[in-house]
Amino acid sequence: MSAKTIHVDIVSAEGEIFAGAAEMVFVPAKEGELGITPRHAPLLTLLKAGEVRVKTAEGETSVFVGGGALEIQPNRVTILADTAIRAHDIDEAAALAAKQRAEEALASKEDKIDQAQALAELAQAAAQLKLLEKIRKTRG
Repeated sequence: MSAKTIHVDIVSAEGEIFAGAAEMVFVPAKEGELGITPRHAPLLTLLKAGEVRVKTAEGETSVFVGGGALEIQPNRVTILADTAIRAHDIDEAAALAAKQRAEEALASKEDKIDQAQALAELAQAAAQLKLLEKIRKTRG
């Protein structure tokens, strides 16, 4: 690792998703998107569902996170994700089905706990579909 890179670890309950040196990292923090470079000030914050982009010397890696926690140290970024999926592994059909189920649960107006869960599932599915759409535009 050089002075121009920062070590990044992205992990979830399923295991390690990414580990390596990066030139820049973009994360969906609760307060808005953060751009992280080497020697960034220490920070601990929560993440919302969305895309984590890791810019390396070889290119850029995208990972969907369903929320979680972010710790930044001057030479290390650690993301502890609730769920994490590499962008190219997102199942569009499953995301569309989850969105449909969440919308139906919201329409049925069940109890407030079910509504909160449905909103969370809808946000995750919408974020996954948005990332897929972005990937298609950059490839096409």
